[in-house]
Amino acid sequence: MAKSTPNRSRTTSPATPPPTVPAVDPIPTAHRWTFLTNHAHVLIVLHGQPDLVLREVAVRVGITERAVQRIVQELEEEGFLRREKVGRQNHYHVITDQPLRHPIEAHRDIGDLLELITKAGSGGPL
Repeated sequence: MAKSTPNRSRTTSPATPPPTVPAVDPIPTAHRWTFLTNHAHVLIVLHGQPDLVLREVAVRVGITERAVQRIVQELEEEGFLRREKVGRQNHYHVITDQPLRHPIEAHRDIGDLLELITKAGSGGPL
């Protein structure tokens, strides 16, 4: 004979909403956009620390490691960055005499941008 179970109502309390996980936002809420692109940010970080692993570059820039890999590949293809294998690690060299790409800034090169951003005493987190 089958065992009978009491009829229990399974309802959730409307006063308790389901738990939510807050989104991770690498850019503070007050700063949803920046003047420089992620490509520039990656170049700046690698210029300051050419032996940094891409995972750490991603953390510093606030994008995914995969996005950093894509950006590094694009920068290499366009001649802005050179990768050198040193043992099992990569060493990155920024080609500073490459002109900036937009016509408005094409009279300047990557070195000018890096000098402006990384001036001694700027306190920047490189």
